[in-house]
Amino acid sequence: MHRFTHPNQLQRSRGRTNISRGFTLIELMITVAIIGILMSVALPSYQSYITRGKIPDATAALSLKAVRMEQFFQDNKTYANATACAVDTTTSKYFSFQCSPAADATTYTLVATGVGSMNGFVFTIDQNNAKSTTGVPSGWTANSQCWVTNAGGSC
Repeated sequence: MHRFTHPNQLQRSRGRTNISRGFTLIELMITVAIIGILMSVALPSYQSYITRGKIPDATAALSLKAVRMEQFFQDNKTYANATACAVDTTTSKYFSFQCSPAADATTYTLVATGVGSMNGFVFTIDQNNAKSTTGVPSGWTANSQCWVTNAGGSC
């Protein structure tokens, strides 16, 4: 025997099955909290990565200047009036450069000082190729033996 179902009864029974679509407020709050936690960890790491990526701008320019100073010394037997100091064409968005030949003409010190987002960094190199980081921003460790490449003070 076939049982006949009235169309209104069929619609009513279908209306009772609620299929939830969307998110509840608690699910949304949990998602926002997880994203906040991830951002609090990821953002400082990203900023440190960006800072470390700008350091070679200074170290490469200082190395190039040191080579120019040594070439000048080989030709002239003095650092006085060295073209690497007198005619400085080195430009950088993140560092300013200074060259200080000594009065005795046998020594010099090249300095890269951070500007803008690199403010606080100071890298130096001298005639003996002695590299040092004499200034670092808060949270970084200086090193008088090398050019610092990360916050822990290692080279």
